[in-house]
Amino acid sequence: MKILVCISNVPDTTSKINFTENDTKFDTTGVQFVINPNDEFGLTRAMWFKEKQGATVHIATVGEAAVEPTMRKALAIGADEGIRVNAVPTDGFFVAAQLANIIKDGGYDLVIAGRESIDYNGGMVPGILATLLDMNFVNTCIGLDIEGDTATAVREIDGGKEKLRTSLPLVIGGQKGLVEESDLRIPNMRGIMMARKKALNVVEPVDALNATKDISFDKPAPKGTVKLVESVDELVDLLHKEAKVI
Repeated sequence: MKILVCISNVPDTTSKINFTENDTKFDTTGVQFVINPNDEFGLTRAMWFKEKQGATVHIATVGEAAVEPTMRKALAIGADEGIRVNAVPTDGFFVAAQLANIIKDGGYDLVIAGRESIDYNGGMVPGILATLLDMNFVNTCIGLDIEGDTATAVREIDGGKEKLRTSLPLVIGGQKGLVEESDLRIPNMRGIMMARKKALNVVEPVDALNATKDISFDKPAPKGTVKLVESVDELVDLLHKEAKVI
């Protein structure tokens, strides 16, 4: 079985986010980047298939040279080979088109993408990718087993879970539950040394539509000041007269 895991390079959630050029550009100065968490769950599940079923695992991302440290981390975790499309990932459709071009010629049985990235939270790429490739698709996937060319998946739905059976080739949009946080892997020294020797291929982008464009960014409004009260009566009075919620 040949697996491709789609990797996004996203800001660490502890990073302080700022914008430049009149709030039209994301400022990367001082920002630490990591593997998108939903993608990391997928990568960990792919490693299980590699170890238990002998799968070959490749990773792919769309980004400039600055994303390579994140890719090397994925290789250190255990992926066999990396592919970087040398382009700025400005739009979900554009990204999906670049990944689809790789997959068409790659002979992949399973494509694992994160349900969404934690930077823009677009949630578009896995579904567009499956449509472009005419492959089966399971989104919000929290469980996956494969036997032969048959996949059994569990996905999260409103109010519960749904168990599905489908055939390969398959695209999934994975998330927490595909593996648990305790299953995530930290690269060890041997993995880091081996990752330096693994192939990280750079390909140029194909022509594709940028279907959306960022106009501007707004930060959340600052939190209001805290008002301390000394009694329940005072609290009730404030909720009634100022907050007007009772």
